[in-house]
Amino acid sequence: MAQMSSNSLAVFNSNDIYPIGADSTIPFQQDRNIFYLSGVDQEESILLLFPDCPNPKHREILFLTETNDHIAVWEGEKLTKEKAFETSGVKTVYWLQDFEKIFKEVMSQCDTVYINTNEHYRANVTTQTREDRFNKWLKEKFPAHSVKKSNPILQRLRSVKDQIEIDIMQQACDITEKAFRRVLNFVKPGVWEFEIEAEMMHEFLRNRSKGFAYTPIIAAGNNANVLHYIENNQQCKDGDLILFDTAAEYANYSSDLSRTIPVNGRFSDRQKAVYNAVNHVKKEATKMLVPGTIWADYHVEVGKIMTSELLGLGLLDKADVQNENPDWPAYKKYFMHGTSHHIGLDTHDYGILTEPMTANMVFTVEPGIYIPDEGFGIRLEDDVVIQEQGEPLNLMANIPIEADEIEELMNS
Repeated sequence: MAQMSSNSLAVFNSNDIYPIGADSTIPFQQDRNIFYLSGVDQEESILLLFPDCPNPKHREILFLTETNDHIAVWEGEKLTKEKAFETSGVKTVYWLQDFEKIFKEVMSQCDTVYINTNEHYRANVTTQTREDRFNKWLKEKFPAHSVKKSNPILQRLRSVKDQIEIDIMQQACDITEKAFRRVLNFVKPGVWEFEIEAEMMHEFLRNRSKGFAYTPIIAAGNNANVLHYIENNQQCKDGDLILFDTAAEYANYSSDLSRTIPVNGRFSDRQKAVYNAVNHVKKEATKMLVPGTIWADYHVEVGKIMTSELLGLGLLDKADVQNENPDWPAYKKYFMHGTSHHIGLDTHDYGILTEPMTANMVFTVEPGIYIPDEGFGIRLEDDVVIQEQGEPLNLMANIPIEADEIEELMNS
């Protein structure tokens, strides 16, 4: 609210419940912004912020579906006005049926409306959301008002984490650790990728996670060279590696882990050499995540370290590097994705990438080397919190990563 222009209000809507067919729906996922600002995790909720409202009662308002005995029996009780205040700290709570009347009143008292739009650099939205419908209605109903975007304010706010957010993300990482250690004891030649997924899901649910923070990747052998392989339906064979990109959510916050392990519990010499190269790049990249670093410059520097490792592995030669296209450097043949992204409520979280990194931003670090000709790919990934001084805090420091430790745990 402190960053809004004078005499303006901002509106945030819950996500839709999306139908599958017949009477089936996709499990509800709350819009991250209304959750971030209010803690309300319920469908058909609206948050209104109007810091300069002449009526102090209307400077923060929540609109909720009115609960009743029928809803309580069939769906479970919704938030009462008292519970909504406990959850959000918002004192003024109205039922949704009164929204249009009250909204008309406050709109007559303001000049500018902030609308909630998704401007994440990876967003590719092809469906109309509840927020989209609301924004369309608002512009048609109140054409004389000035419209602004709340997104730039939220990108900056959400990218810098509060301590309570970091603590919740640490819990998500700790649950992920339990699942990974469980899998190290489970994997052997002949198991199927989906069986490994089931082991992980079991561990997530028994630790009060709702499940995977994103669609899990469990990629054995050459499947690892498909960056977004999500079928998880192949058998794991002796001599193969398995690339995991699997992690738990906790209380709507994400963790994001990648590990690569040998199906039979032992890396071959070649596999271990490539593994150690990826691990070295990861360690060196992590050191660069400090306040003031620019995301694009950081990726250029990581590319130089990766190039050196690929030369050492014989995957590139000096001619490849000398003749490379600056827009698609030689190392991109084997490492074609980015090294780091913001993480938080979303796995690919909000954050303005052209602005310098600051303390309490949380980033992944995830280099990889993918070699289809040799039948394997390796990615290693942890989640780290940028500190005011020194190296970042690794939220996944307790999750095994060294090749020797992986082998020891799988053979113990």
